Amino acid sequence: MTLIVRTVDPKDLKSLTVLMYQYIVDFYKRPKPPIEDVHNLINILLEKNKGIQYIAEQEGDLVGFATLFFSFSTTKADKITIMNDIYVIQNVRSKGVAQELFKACVKYTKENGYAHMSWITATDNKRAQRFYEKMGGSLGDWMSYSI
Repeated sequence: MTLIVRTVDPKDLKSLTVLMYQYIVDFYKRPKPPIEDVHNLINILLEKNKGIQYIAEQEGDLVGFATLFFSFSTTKADKITIMNDIYVIQNVRSKGVAQELFKACVKYTKENGYAHMSWITATDNKRAQRFYEKMGGSLGDWMSYSI
């Protein structure tokens, strides 16, 4: 089965929405946001000004996505990317899909002159932590807070 990793196209809206709901509601157990909000986020990322989304496609079906947001680092005095999401559907995990999505994000970061790419994951998501270490990531010195 051929895997294609590419940026999101407007024709992907319906399939990507389904995938994002699987990620938000089924995987992270968060409340289902209104479809208009999900579509608004996808459309903002389609503009590629505030971020970009990659999707993984096999045999015409979307099987994963990754989202990069563009930001800045005061301590680096430079622009950075933040990989906010990386998600692969259950039945294709451990088959290289996440690696290809991750590599696409790293490639974009480097080719577009960003100082670095950062990301966070849940403290109990040990599988993701092992994956990030395998991909060359290291645990940073910062703690994440939210309000």
